[in-house]
Amino acid sequence: MTGSAVTGPFGLSAALAEREQAGLLRSRVATDGASGGRLKVGGGDYLNFSANDYLGLADHPAIKVAFQEGIERYGAGAGASPLVTGYSRAHQQLEETLAEWLGLEAVLLFNCGFSANQAVLKALLGKEHLLWQDRLNHASLQEMGSQLPCKMKRFGHNDMAALERQLEPNRGLIVSEGVFSMDGDQGPWRALAALAAQSGNWLMIDDAHGLGVLGPQGRGTLAAQGVNPAGVHIQMGTFGKAIGVAGAFVGGSRELVAYLVNFARHYVYSTHMPAAQACAVIKSIELVRAADEARAQLGELITRFRQGAQALGWQLGASNTPIQPLLVGESSAALQLAERLRGRGVWVSAIRPPTVPVGTARLRITLSAAHRAEDVDRLLDVLGPCPADNERGGTHAA
Repeated sequence: MTGSAVTGPFGLSAALAEREQAGLLRSRVATDGASGGRLKVGGGDYLNFSANDYLGLADHPAIKVAFQEGIERYGAGAGASPLVTGYSRAHQQLEETLAEWLGLEAVLLFNCGFSANQAVLKALLGKEHLLWQDRLNHASLQEMGSQLPCKMKRFGHNDMAALERQLEPNRGLIVSEGVFSMDGDQGPWRALAALAAQSGNWLMIDDAHGLGVLGPQGRGTLAAQGVNPAGVHIQMGTFGKAIGVAGAFVGGSRELVAYLVNFARHYVYSTHMPAAQACAVIKSIELVRAADEARAQLGELITRFRQGAQALGWQLGASNTPIQPLLVGESSAALQLAERLRGRGVWVSAIRPPTVPVGTARLRITLSAAHRAEDVDRLLDVLGPCPADNERGGTHAA
């Protein structure tokens, strides 16, 4: 009941109190809109360094027009699961667009990256298989891996020697990320593809944070690292980061997609994404493919921030992507720093355990092509010099 303590078998109050005591209690903030690297919250205007809108496309007029035109043609919702009547010409066109762009035989759309990742692992892996995961993989992958009947082995972050020691021939699936969401560094995909080929195991990339940002035409981490997509059996990407909309996809062989259509429960039993949303994503991909100038500008902003922050004495992660973790250490210190920045008109999120390992709380600073050089300079000015007694953590410092 509202306003009263809840009793019962689950210990909700105790769990919340324990998390609050540790400085880890989470709450939501309702925003009033974001555009052009800015954020409106509670009547205030902030420079926004917390979004994953890496190319600044979420508010692009052409994408909004495509969304509106899709609504006029298809309505606001899909109305059913894709195997009933929820699969439209717009969905089909988006799948074909993605396959051509990324060099894939076939693509399947999902409502979000979390469900796409979990659908693949659940559909493919049985008790006779092994699953190898980078220990910094996204929670969607780690969680599903821990629930499956197969044995999951985690290898040290980007440690190919450790992975090679664990591998057994023809036993299952290796999964890693293109760009790691909290550290901003990239997986070593040439080495991963070589190990997968040598061992006869399948390989899957979660490229949610690389798609649109890296490589020619924004084709992602594999293109940026010169890895043939045929050497990576499963690709997952999302539309809510650089693409600026929402949703996700899984791509690979025609056989893989046909299998998932039949066995991926997250796909079979979910109402499909709205067709209008697919229309918006198609338009966004058109813009992303032509956005080399914006990607170059983004690269300049990343360099500007890194050089400035390091000159101020701050410890950064080893990242050359828009995700720039500023490592603080203790959760309370990260929260205090985020509050200090907000007090001066800069919105940056503090990331704490369990999202990141204990002792590595950080500000997760994200840059966008929508930012200007003077926005980055303002962020650096508000950060100021790193305090001498600042407790900083992390193992991937640069």
